[in-house]
Amino acid sequence: MARTPIEQADPAHRREFLDARRESSRRRYDAQFADGYDDEWGSLPDTHRRFVEHLIDLLPDGGDVLDAACGTGRIWPLLLDAGLSVTGVDQSQRMLDLASGKHPDVRTICAPLQDLALLRAFDGVTCVDAMENVGPEDWPLVLERLTAAARTRAHLYLTVEMPEDDDPWLAPDAEDFGEPLVDGESFDGTGYHYFPDRSDVMRWLDEAGLDVVHETEADGYRHLLVRRR
Repeated sequence: MARTPIEQADPAHRREFLDARRESSRRRYDAQFADGYDDEWGSLPDTHRRFVEHLIDLLPDGGDVLDAACGTGRIWPLLLDAGLSVTGVDQSQRMLDLASGKHPDVRTICAPLQDLALLRAFDGVTCVDAMENVGPEDWPLVLERLTAAARTRAHLYLTVEMPEDDDPWLAPDAEDFGEPLVDGESFDGTGYHYFPDRSDVMRWLDEAGLDVVHETEADGYRHLLVRRR
């Protein structure tokens, strides 16, 4: 699949492409994936669970946690059982409806990561298995919004999906759909993922005012426990 160096890509064309991918993802989760999500992806892998538990250990008793891109609330039982207050944000209203059906007392907000507007309200923030849906131009913005939602010195748990070696979306002979793809992006005509280089992730975290506390690669993801300066 043809790739355009990001510095040579037309900003307007890229913005149109990324906004279309975000809207397509929202519609697909609302109409196709939400109702079967828990059956397919509802279980929490071991490394994810350990990082959530590590985050919990760092939070004050009864602390407030923002679960950004929360989906159907699969990490909420761990947070709620620890006596924490949870706010869930997702761009799919159907996913939020399903999460609320299981945990009706949890506050929810329907919004994409790019539009978060919650300022220094939370003792901890999670964004699990979601950043792969964010394009490179939006990574700094999303990290800025997540950081702004966290209190000073608060911890955040983020995951970054890593491509498999045999990922067909990244194969050099993949069909070209005529879109302005840049390095690290995969697109099959409908689904979109972005797999950033670790060096870019570290740079964006630093620029957002986040320091890495612990990092592990497991279960197909880079797991990052970071702290707001």
